[in-house]
Amino acid sequence: MNQPPADGSDDRGPGRETTSAGGESTDPLPADPMFAEVADIVTFIEAPEPDLWIRPSTPPATIEIVEHDPAWAEHYAVIADSIRDSLARTGCFVGIDHVGSTSVPGLKAKPILDIALVVTEPRHEDDYVPALNSIGLDLTVRESAWYQHRLLKRLDPAQGQMHCNVHVFGPRCAEVARMRLFRDHLRTHPDDRERYQAVKLASAAQANAAGETVTDYNARKQSVLREIYHRIFAGRGWV
Repeated sequence: MNQPPADGSDDRGPGRETTSAGGESTDPLPADPMFAEVADIVTFIEAPEPDLWIRPSTPPATIEIVEHDPAWAEHYAVIADSIRDSLARTGCFVGIDHVGSTSVPGLKAKPILDIALVVTEPRHEDDYVPALNSIGLDLTVRESAWYQHRLLKRLDPAQGQMHCNVHVFGPRCAEVARMRLFRDHLRTHPDDRERYQAVKLASAAQANAAGETVTDYNARKQSVLREIYHRIFAGRGWV
């Protein structure tokens, strides 16, 4: 059975011509670089790497989950504009989006923005890291085996700024597509939003009690997160 691409369009792939109702050829339909092939989206890659930290990791800090703040969307808009401006002359910018719990109205979250940034080639760090350094973002993690992921953080926010995590990936990356699908699902499915919020609160309490890191906190959420992903995929007929 043919499966539609993850951007919700029909089964036409990149570069294929579309036709009007009268059968006339129109412009080719380009692939959305922020989405990916269905087969890639439903396949999770587990690629642990022993030495991820570019900067020394810090001791575990208390994981704080707070009420959703509508101002988070405004904070995202400001940093997204700064990122676009900083990369404007590099030619490597492809796309950007607000993801993670702070992007879901009504969902409690750590007060740290998660941003998905797509560039032409994550491995070419000289194309984008110096520009992002200039606006206060520092490279902290490199995961070459996991979609060539790079993580940059705002480590020292100025007054009025938020901490943020900028996740850098390449075009048509399955993880970017999944993050957007998960966000959009939680925005429209309050039952799964409540389920995810409950596991976030429980995982934070358990991780704090055990003196664990955010990585451990994320691991504690995995089973519920995967259950929700399965419902997303099943609802689209992908699994």
